Order: sequence, then structure tokens, then C-alpha cells
Amino acid sequence: MELADRAVGFLLTFISLSIFTYYTFWVVILPFVDGDHFVHQYFLPQEYAILIPISAGVALLCFLSIFIGFVMLKSKKKAA
Repeated sequence: MELADRAVGFLLTFISLSIFTYYTFWVVILPFVDGDHFVHQYFLPQEYAILIPISAGVALLCFLSIFIGFVMLKSKKKAA
């Protein structure tokens, strides 16, 4: 079981670092590269650099609010 936990942890760390590196390159470095350079074909337009994290944050807040609401309702039913 410990080996499986380490493998999952390594995989999650690798995925997180990959996303962080991609996003950092997309937002910080890519604006300084010429527009006709071939590297631009691997990235979405710059508008999505703001849209994607904002929509993910709103979705996360919605799911957290719904989860907390369900937990509060369940605890209220158990107390009564």
C-alpha cells in the first residue's frame, strides 16, 4: 500500500509541476516571443490565460459551497 501511495503522490506532483511550467511559460515568457514563431501553435490565445483559472476557481467555490451545505444539512438532521 505504501508503494501505491508513493506512486500516486509522484504522479500528482509530476502533473502539478507540468501544469505550472506550461502555464508559467504561457503567461510570462510567451508574450515576449514573436507572434509568428512556431511555439505559439502549442498554446491557446492569451485571453484563456485568465478565463480558465477564473472559471476553475468559480467552479471550485461552487462545489465547496454545495458540499458544505450538504454537510451542514446532514449534521442538523443528526442533531435533531
